[in-house]
Amino acid sequence: MAEKITGAEAIIRSMISEGVDLVFGYPGGAIISVYDKLYDYTSSITHILTRHEQGAVHAAQGYARVSGKTGVVIVTSGPGATNVITGISDALMDSTPLVVITGQVSVDLLGTDAFQETDVVGITQPITKWSYQIRKVEEIPAMVAKAFHIANSGRPGPVVLDIAKEAQMGKIEWGEYHKCNYIRSYIPLPEIKHADLQKVADLINSAERPMIISGHGVMISGAEDALQSLAEKADIPVATTLLGLSTIPTGHPLNKGLVGMHGNIAPNWKTNEADVLIAIGMRFDDRVTGDKSHYAKNAKVVHIDIDSSEFDKNIKTTATVHGDAKQVLEALLPMISEAKHRDWIKSFEKPEATEYEAVIKKASYPEDPESPMRMGEVARKVAEAAGKNPVLVTDVGQNQLLSARYFRYNSPRSIITSGGLGTMGFGLPASIGAKLGAPDRQVCFFCGDGGFQMTIQELGTIMQYGMAVKIIILNNHFLGNVRQWQSLFFNNRFSQTQMLNPDFTEIAKAYGIPGENVGSRRDLNGAIKRMMDYPGAYVLNVRVDEKDMVFPMTPNGSPVDFIMLDRNNIYKPEKS
Repeated sequence: MAEKITGAEAIIRSMISEGVDLVFGYPGGAIISVYDKLYDYTSSITHILTRHEQGAVHAAQGYARVSGKTGVVIVTSGPGATNVITGISDALMDSTPLVVITGQVSVDLLGTDAFQETDVVGITQPITKWSYQIRKVEEIPAMVAKAFHIANSGRPGPVVLDIAKEAQMGKIEWGEYHKCNYIRSYIPLPEIKHADLQKVADLINSAERPMIISGHGVMISGAEDALQSLAEKADIPVATTLLGLSTIPTGHPLNKGLVGMHGNIAPNWKTNEADVLIAIGMRFDDRVTGDKSHYAKNAKVVHIDIDSSEFDKNIKTTATVHGDAKQVLEALLPMISEAKHRDWIKSFEKPEATEYEAVIKKASYPEDPESPMRMGEVARKVAEAAGKNPVLVTDVGQNQLLSARYFRYNSPRSIITSGGLGTMGFGLPASIGAKLGAPDRQVCFFCGDGGFQMTIQELGTIMQYGMAVKIIILNNHFLGNVRQWQSLFFNNRFSQTQMLNPDFTEIAKAYGIPGENVGSRRDLNGAIKRMMDYPGAYVLNVRVDEKDMVFPMTPNGSPVDFIMLDRNNIYKPEKS
């Protein structure tokens, strides 16, 4: 006779069958049955109690992004469920696999405005891959299996299971758990068409000025080696999107840097000189393309992506291949001829490019030792001290753009940042998840004073679980990125961006986390060394120049090769 268990226990056993050994969450009345049963499974599942439900989702994102596994979150109904909405939306934008389990009131109370009742499915359907309400206990094993299959197959993303009290408390006969491998209406791995591969191969083989843009999809599919093999065989320079950083090592000779609004100068302007542009696992976001009518104007555009809805959505293509990036590149590689594009690659380093990059670099190598510290120099020095294989986690804003630019990436899955949604407050909880997903790697978290205070309570999670995260606050007492735009485009009208901040190191001290304030350049190197040498979490609160800005910059809506070197110096290639 089959064993009878509650739906709450069936949820936990189903997760264990899916290989889950770590979850993030926050208990409450409508999910208390699951938490009660979780008490019996502490040897199989570690639960991380964050200090806010939003923190739980961002932590699960950091864990999923660095490990490649599905992040799992458990929260209660009503405000517990609505507090995860920002993180779910962020996960959808950045294709992060999550299964979010929310408690729900009893079925007979649905639609009655019961205590802590919220229409979770209605709210989350537009921002998930799939959202479903379980009302009957018998549905639990199959729906959990379906949720994990959808979340981490094809283009990954978040799934929500809203589980009513009856389903949690009812009894079910527990038999053999069956993972979901097939849904008739869902084809996560499309069949790659040989004709599409041939068209792309012909374009690449005939190209004189080819260029690859590597996106987040390369990292998701584990296609880094295949990308590098393609680039080396056909001698193609590679640029990356923000989320594509670390898909090719920083020191690789074909890596030409970051594209987009605050990208490197050469790959941005060369986008408009390339004759074949090969976009892999990226969506031509507006922060990458600038003015779309002037984007890649001389190029035949090849787009490789697992999500065909991205094709021709933003940029008109010449050829597309619908499929997983790794499978596509491995199938394409034998069809590509060996080539050399010496003059084209050398043009990325022509004197104008290096001269303009030197202008930008100077901002991170100030000559006056008494001048205010710059964000770039802090990011550069931390990157130099971080060791061989660090993970960079960022919040959103100037801290994000400068640290991403100056870090060095030697291994895949080395940057965790909120790209599509741009969520301030993302970074601190995401760094917790990243450390749990990569416990043997140094996790360096950069944030501004604004974003840090949005989820500062997660210092309590770091304290409770001993997460050895290195926290670097670039503190300018402003919402720095907004201030930059106000300065450049709104006549220095700093409306509601200046901040009066507490002493962050004293707050960290209250959580048992050591730290120090750094106000002068002469103290920076020693403080960074002490932070890196300390075995646990550490807070470095660095006072930086409030007037410091992130350059280069392509203003919103400008052509990608219209580049501001500073507020008074603009580079625009001459028309050929």
